Amino acid sequence: MKRKKMMLLSMVVFSLVVFTGIIFVKTGIVESQTMPFGTNEDVEYSKRLWQVLVKEKLVGPNAIQTLPYEGKPPHGVVLETLVSTVTVNGNTGPAYVKANYGGKDITRSKVANNRQKYLKSVTVMYKREKGYDSDNQDWYWVKYTPDGGLHKNPKGMRLAGRVAKGKKKGCIACHIMAEGDDYLYQNDAAQLDQE
Repeated sequence: MKRKKMMLLSMVVFSLVVFTGIIFVKTGIVESQTMPFGTNEDVEYSKRLWQVLVKEKLVGPNAIQTLPYEGKPPHGVVLETLVSTVTVNGNTGPAYVKANYGGKDITRSKVANNRQKYLKSVTVMYKREKGYDSDNQDWYWVKYTPDGGLHKNPKGMRLAGRVAKGKKKGCIACHIMAEGDDYLYQNDAAQLDQE
């Protein structure tokens, strides 16, 4: 009798373990198919991209420095932009790297003299391989913390990948309105009048 109970208990435990494993596997698959951004794959890609950007001196303590300029929401009060062609996982494409500065009594000269104090985030648009996101010209979007970690939206989603794809607000929704059908505001003639 005792042996039958042990066998029954073992079967129940085994069934629960298998059932739980299936749920976790299924959930992971569903997550990667339904979440347009912030997936584990997006996070891993963001890490590889950050490493390349550091190597190319586009981010990090040895980053190339330019003259900061006046910015506007959602990026920052003061900005600094670098553009370069980089290769990540065998894909070569343009990377638009924007340092977003903020803080009390911030000015462009204060940022130029102490970038680390005022740096709040680094936003990057990187052109990935053809077919990555054909609906949005294959741009990969990421919002890094100053040390290369990832910012999260209010729902706790990591901001990497097809950020806010299909939403009314967010990276793609905003940049899709840029002139020239290239998702880039810095190429717009209207920007010349805002300096």
